[in-house]
Amino acid sequence: MGRKINVKHGSHLLEYLYEVLAPQSRTKTKSLLTGGRILVNGSPVRAFDLEIKDGDCIEIADRPAATMGMSGCKNSKRTSHLKGVVLIYEDEHIIVAEKNCGLPSISTGKEGEITAYSVLTDYVRECGGNRVFIVHRLDRETSGLLLFAKDEKTKRCLQDNWNELVLERKYAGVAEGRFDRREGMIVSWLKEHPKSLKMSSSLTDNGGKKAITHYRVLKQTASHAFLEIELETGRKNQIRVQLSSIGHPLAGDKKYGASSNPFSRLALHARTLSFIHPYSDEVMRFESKVPFDF
Repeated sequence: MGRKINVKHGSHLLEYLYEVLAPQSRTKTKSLLTGGRILVNGSPVRAFDLEIKDGDCIEIADRPAATMGMSGCKNSKRTSHLKGVVLIYEDEHIIVAEKNCGLPSISTGKEGEITAYSVLTDYVRECGGNRVFIVHRLDRETSGLLLFAKDEKTKRCLQDNWNELVLERKYAGVAEGRFDRREGMIVSWLKEHPKSLKMSSSLTDNGGKKAITHYRVLKQTASHAFLEIELETGRKNQIRVQLSSIGHPLAGDKKYGASSNPFSRLALHARTLSFIHPYSDEVMRFESKVPFDF
Protein backbone atom coordinates (compact mmCIF):
# COMPACT_ATOMS: atom_id res chain seq x y z
CA MET A 1 0.00 0.00 0.00
CA GLY A 2 1.50 3.31 -1.10
CA ARG A 3 1.63 6.51 0.92
CA LYS A 4 -1.01 9.11 0.00
CA ILE A 5 -0.53 12.87 0.29
CA ASN A 6 -3.35 15.41 -0.04
CA VAL A 7 -2.10 18.54 -1.78
CA LYS A 8 -2.62 21.69 0.31
CA HIS A 9 -1.54 24.38 -2.19
CA GLY A 10 -0.64 24.87 -5.84
CA SER A 11 2.93 24.12 -6.92
CA HIS A 12 5.10 22.23 -9.38
CA LEU A 13 5.09 18.54 -8.50
CA LEU A 14 8.80 18.10 -7.74
CA GLU A 15 8.97 21.25 -5.62
CA TYR A 16 5.95 20.07 -3.62
CA LEU A 17 7.56 16.66 -3.08
CA TYR A 18 10.77 18.31 -1.87
CA GLU A 19 8.64 20.22 0.65
CA VAL A 20 6.49 17.41 2.04
CA LEU A 21 9.18 14.69 2.00
CA ALA A 22 11.88 16.76 3.75
CA PRO A 23 14.35 15.93 5.25
CA GLN A 24 14.62 13.15 2.65
CA SER A 25 17.42 13.97 0.20
CA ARG A 26 16.49 15.78 -3.01
CA THR A 27 18.19 13.05 -5.05
CA LYS A 28 16.09 10.30 -3.47
CA THR A 29 12.91 12.36 -3.88
CA LYS A 30 13.67 12.99 -7.56
CA SER A 31 14.32 9.27 -8.08
CA LEU A 32 10.75 8.52 -6.99
CA LEU A 33 9.55 10.48 -10.01
CA THR A 34 12.06 9.10 -12.51
CA GLY A 35 11.50 5.59 -11.18
CA GLY A 36 7.75 5.69 -11.89
CA ARG A 37 6.60 5.58 -8.28
CA ILE A 38 4.58 8.81 -8.21
CA LEU A 39 0.89 8.93 -9.13
CA VAL A 40 -1.23 12.08 -9.22
CA ASN A 41 -4.97 11.49 -8.96
CA GLY A 42 -4.38 7.83 -9.82
CA SER A 43 -2.22 8.37 -12.94
CA PRO A 44 1.55 7.67 -13.01
CA VAL A 45 3.58 10.79 -13.84
CA ARG A 46 7.26 11.68 -14.32
CA ALA A 47 7.04 15.37 -15.26
CA PHE A 48 8.94 17.42 -12.67
CA ASP A 49 7.07 20.62 -13.58
CA LEU A 50 3.54 19.19 -13.54
CA GLU A 51 1.17 21.78 -12.09
CA ILE A 52 -0.67 20.45 -9.05
CA LYS A 53 -3.39 22.21 -7.09
CA ASP A 54 -5.18 22.18 -3.75
CA GLY A 55 -7.21 18.98 -3.44
CA ASP A 56 -5.10 16.82 -5.75
CA CYS A 57 -3.93 13.46 -4.39
CA ILE A 58 -0.31 12.29 -4.70
CA GLU A 59 0.46 8.62 -4.11
CA ILE A 60 3.95 7.19 -3.59
CA ALA A 61 3.72 3.60 -4.83
CA ASP A 62 5.68 0.76 -3.24
CA ARG A 63 6.96 -0.23 -6.67
CA PRO A 64 7.23 1.49 -10.08
CA ALA A 65 3.96 1.84 -11.95
CA ALA A 66 3.66 0.33 -15.44
CA THR A 67 4.32 2.98 -18.06
CA MET A 68 3.49 3.94 -21.62
CA GLY A 69 6.53 3.07 -23.72
CA MET A 70 7.72 5.33 -26.54
CA SER A 71 6.43 2.79 -29.02
CA GLY A 72 2.88 3.45 -27.84
CA CYS A 73 2.24 -0.03 -26.46
CA LYS A 74 0.62 0.24 -23.03
CA ASN A 75 2.57 -2.04 -20.71
CA SER A 76 -0.19 -2.37 -18.13
CA LYS A 77 -2.25 -4.29 -20.69
CA ARG A 78 0.65 -6.48 -21.81
CA THR A 79 2.32 -7.73 -18.64
CA SER A 80 -0.21 -10.53 -18.07
CA HIS A 81 0.74 -11.98 -21.48
CA LEU A 82 4.48 -12.08 -20.92
CA LYS A 83 5.68 -15.59 -20.03
CA GLY A 84 7.65 -15.54 -16.81
CA VAL A 85 8.46 -11.81 -17.06
CA VAL A 86 6.87 -8.75 -15.45
CA LEU A 87 7.57 -5.40 -17.08
CA ILE A 88 8.56 -2.88 -14.40
CA TYR A 89 9.71 0.17 -16.36
CA GLU A 90 10.18 1.18 -19.99
CA ASP A 91 11.30 4.27 -21.88
CA GLU A 92 12.78 4.81 -25.34
CA HIS A 93 16.20 3.48 -24.27
CA ILE A 94 15.81 0.85 -21.51
CA ILE A 95 13.54 -1.80 -20.03
CA VAL A 96 13.61 -2.97 -16.42
CA ALA A 97 11.89 -6.32 -15.95
CA GLU A 98 11.45 -8.96 -13.28
CA LYS A 99 11.98 -12.58 -14.29
CA ASN A 100 10.71 -15.72 -12.62
CA CYS A 101 12.89 -18.44 -11.13
CA GLY A 102 13.57 -21.14 -13.74
CA LEU A 103 13.59 -18.77 -16.72
CA PRO A 104 17.02 -18.25 -18.35
CA SER A 105 18.12 -14.69 -19.05
CA ILE A 106 19.37 -15.71 -22.49
CA SER A 107 19.38 -18.90 -24.55
CA THR A 108 21.67 -21.76 -23.67
CA GLY A 109 21.52 -22.99 -27.27
CA LYS A 110 18.39 -25.13 -27.10
CA GLU A 111 16.15 -24.61 -30.10
CA GLY A 112 12.91 -22.80 -29.26
CA GLU A 113 14.00 -22.12 -25.65
CA ILE A 114 11.93 -19.44 -23.91
CA THR A 115 14.11 -16.85 -22.17
CA ALA A 116 13.68 -13.40 -20.65
CA TYR A 117 15.43 -12.08 -23.75
CA SER A 118 13.09 -13.86 -26.18
CA VAL A 119 9.97 -12.83 -24.27
CA LEU A 120 10.96 -9.16 -24.26
CA THR A 121 12.09 -9.29 -27.89
CA ASP A 122 8.61 -10.53 -28.86
CA TYR A 123 7.03 -7.81 -26.73
CA VAL A 124 9.10 -5.01 -28.31
CA ARG A 125 8.37 -6.28 -31.83
CA GLU A 126 4.64 -6.38 -31.12
CA CYS A 127 4.94 -2.74 -30.06
CA GLY A 128 6.60 -1.80 -33.36
CA GLY A 129 10.22 -2.01 -32.24
CA ASN A 130 13.06 -4.24 -33.36
CA ARG A 131 14.77 -6.07 -30.48
CA VAL A 132 16.25 -5.76 -27.01
CA PHE A 133 19.85 -6.14 -25.88
CA ILE A 134 21.10 -8.00 -22.81
CA VAL A 135 22.97 -5.71 -20.41
CA HIS A 136 23.57 -8.19 -17.56
CA ARG A 137 22.26 -11.62 -16.58
CA LEU A 138 20.78 -13.58 -13.72
CA ASP A 139 21.22 -17.34 -13.30
CA ARG A 140 18.28 -19.41 -14.51
CA GLU A 141 17.43 -20.35 -10.91
CA THR A 142 17.58 -16.75 -9.64
CA SER A 143 14.50 -14.53 -9.82
CA GLY A 144 14.34 -10.74 -9.82
CA LEU A 145 15.30 -7.55 -11.60
CA LEU A 146 17.05 -7.34 -14.97
CA LEU A 147 18.06 -4.37 -17.11
CA PHE A 148 17.78 -4.46 -20.91
CA ALA A 149 18.71 -1.89 -23.57
CA LYS A 150 16.50 -1.12 -26.57
CA ASP A 151 19.37 -0.23 -28.90
CA GLU A 152 23.01 -1.22 -29.29
CA LYS A 153 24.37 2.23 -28.41
CA THR A 154 22.60 2.14 -25.03
CA LYS A 155 23.80 -1.41 -24.39
CA ARG A 156 27.44 -0.41 -25.02
CA CYS A 157 27.08 2.68 -22.86
CA LEU A 158 25.68 0.69 -19.93
CA GLN A 159 28.17 -2.17 -20.18
CA ASP A 160 31.24 0.02 -20.78
CA ASN A 161 30.37 2.25 -17.81
CA TRP A 162 28.74 -0.39 -15.60
CA ASN A 163 30.80 0.30 -12.47
CA GLU A 164 30.18 4.04 -12.70
CA LEU A 165 26.46 3.89 -13.60
CA VAL A 166 25.26 1.10 -11.30
CA LEU A 167 24.84 2.40 -7.76
CA GLU A 168 23.24 -0.55 -5.98
CA ARG A 169 22.56 -4.24 -6.62
CA LYS A 170 21.04 -6.08 -3.68
CA TYR A 171 19.71 -9.61 -3.35
CA ALA A 172 17.61 -11.46 -0.83
CA GLY A 173 18.70 -14.99 -0.06
CA VAL A 174 18.34 -17.83 2.40
CA ALA A 175 21.56 -19.62 3.31
CA GLU A 176 22.19 -22.77 5.31
CA GLY A 177 23.63 -22.82 8.82
CA ARG A 178 24.11 -20.32 11.62
CA PHE A 179 26.33 -17.31 10.96
CA ASP A 180 28.84 -16.30 13.64
CA ARG A 181 28.85 -12.69 12.36
CA ARG A 182 25.82 -10.50 11.62
CA GLU A 183 27.53 -9.04 8.57
CA GLY A 184 30.63 -9.58 6.54
CA MET A 185 32.50 -9.24 3.26
CA ILE A 186 33.74 -12.11 1.10
CA VAL A 187 36.73 -11.45 -1.16
CA SER A 188 38.02 -14.22 -3.40
CA TRP A 189 39.06 -15.07 -6.95
CA LEU A 190 36.59 -17.07 -9.04
CA LYS A 191 37.55 -19.43 -11.82
CA GLU A 192 35.39 -21.58 -14.10
CA HIS A 193 36.19 -25.22 -14.71
CA PRO A 194 36.44 -25.68 -18.50
CA LYS A 195 34.48 -28.94 -18.54
CA SER A 196 31.98 -28.79 -15.68
CA LEU A 197 31.52 -24.99 -16.03
CA LYS A 198 31.30 -24.91 -12.24
CA MET A 199 32.94 -21.95 -10.51
CA SER A 200 35.58 -22.37 -7.81
CA SER A 201 36.65 -19.81 -5.21
CA SER A 202 40.21 -19.13 -4.01
CA LEU A 203 41.31 -16.77 -1.23
CA THR A 204 44.47 -16.02 -3.22
CA ASP A 205 44.83 -14.86 -6.80
CA ASN A 206 44.69 -18.01 -8.91
CA GLY A 207 44.36 -16.25 -12.25
CA GLY A 208 40.59 -15.98 -11.91
CA LYS A 209 38.45 -12.88 -11.51
CA LYS A 210 38.38 -11.00 -8.22
CA ALA A 211 34.90 -10.99 -6.65
CA ILE A 212 33.58 -9.03 -3.67
CA THR A 213 30.27 -9.73 -1.94
CA HIS A 214 28.81 -8.07 1.16
CA TYR A 215 26.17 -9.79 3.30
CA ARG A 216 24.03 -8.94 6.31
CA VAL A 217 22.02 -11.41 8.39
CA LEU A 218 18.45 -10.12 8.77
CA LYS A 219 17.03 -13.17 10.51
CA GLN A 220 18.59 -16.33 11.89
CA THR A 221 16.95 -19.66 12.73
CA ALA A 222 18.52 -22.86 13.98
CA SER A 223 19.21 -24.07 10.45
CA HIS A 224 18.99 -21.12 8.04
CA ALA A 225 19.67 -17.39 7.74
CA PHE A 226 17.75 -14.79 5.75
CA LEU A 227 20.34 -12.50 4.14
CA GLU A 228 20.58 -9.16 2.42
CA ILE A 229 23.40 -9.50 -0.11
CA GLU A 230 25.08 -6.69 -2.05
CA LEU A 231 27.42 -7.13 -4.99
CA GLU A 232 30.52 -5.02 -5.43
CA THR A 233 31.47 -7.04 -8.52
CA GLY A 234 29.34 -9.14 -10.82
CA ARG A 235 30.83 -12.55 -11.64
CA LYS A 236 29.18 -15.74 -12.79
CA ASN A 237 27.54 -17.58 -9.84
CA GLN A 238 29.34 -15.12 -7.53
CA ILE A 239 26.94 -15.13 -4.58
CA ARG A 240 26.37 -18.86 -4.79
CA VAL A 241 29.99 -19.96 -4.89
CA GLN A 242 31.25 -17.42 -2.34
CA LEU A 243 28.60 -18.25 0.27
CA SER A 244 29.34 -21.94 -0.28
CA SER A 245 33.05 -21.25 0.20
CA ILE A 246 32.42 -19.96 3.75
CA GLY A 247 30.25 -22.96 4.63
CA HIS A 248 26.83 -21.37 3.99
CA PRO A 249 25.49 -22.47 0.60
CA LEU A 250 22.17 -21.03 -0.49
CA ALA A 251 19.18 -23.24 0.23
CA GLY A 252 18.25 -25.23 -2.85
CA ASP A 253 21.68 -24.84 -4.44
CA LYS A 254 22.66 -28.47 -4.90
CA LYS A 255 25.34 -27.46 -7.43
CA TYR A 256 27.29 -25.67 -4.68
CA GLY A 257 26.72 -28.05 -1.81
CA ALA A 258 23.30 -27.28 -0.31
CA SER A 259 21.73 -30.14 1.65
CA SER A 260 18.30 -28.51 2.01
CA ASN A 261 15.68 -27.30 -0.45
CA PRO A 262 12.80 -25.85 1.61
CA PHE A 263 11.38 -23.70 -1.22
CA SER A 264 11.80 -26.16 -4.12
CA ARG A 265 14.04 -23.57 -5.82
CA LEU A 266 17.30 -21.70 -5.38
CA ALA A 267 16.74 -19.23 -2.54
CA LEU A 268 18.09 -16.13 -4.30
CA HIS A 269 16.19 -13.08 -5.56
CA ALA A 270 17.56 -9.91 -7.20
CA ARG A 271 15.67 -7.42 -5.08
CA THR A 272 17.13 -3.94 -5.68
CA LEU A 273 18.63 -2.31 -8.76
CA SER A 274 19.72 1.33 -8.77
CA PHE A 275 21.59 3.05 -11.59
CA ILE A 276 22.14 6.38 -13.31
CA HIS A 277 20.16 6.63 -16.53
CA PRO A 278 22.72 6.74 -19.39
CA TYR A 279 21.02 9.69 -21.11
CA SER A 280 19.03 11.68 -18.55
CA ASP A 281 21.60 11.21 -15.72
CA GLU A 282 18.67 10.65 -13.36
CA VAL A 283 19.01 8.13 -10.53
CA MET A 284 16.69 5.19 -11.23
CA ARG A 285 15.92 2.85 -8.34
CA PHE A 286 13.74 -0.25 -8.49
CA GLU A 287 12.74 -2.74 -5.80
CA SER A 288 11.12 -6.13 -6.25
CA LYS A 289 9.15 -7.87 -3.53
CA VAL A 290 10.94 -10.76 -1.87
CA PRO A 291 9.27 -14.12 -2.64
CA PHE A 292 6.74 -14.86 0.09
CA ASP A 293 8.31 -18.22 0.97
CA PHE A 294 11.66 -16.60 1.78
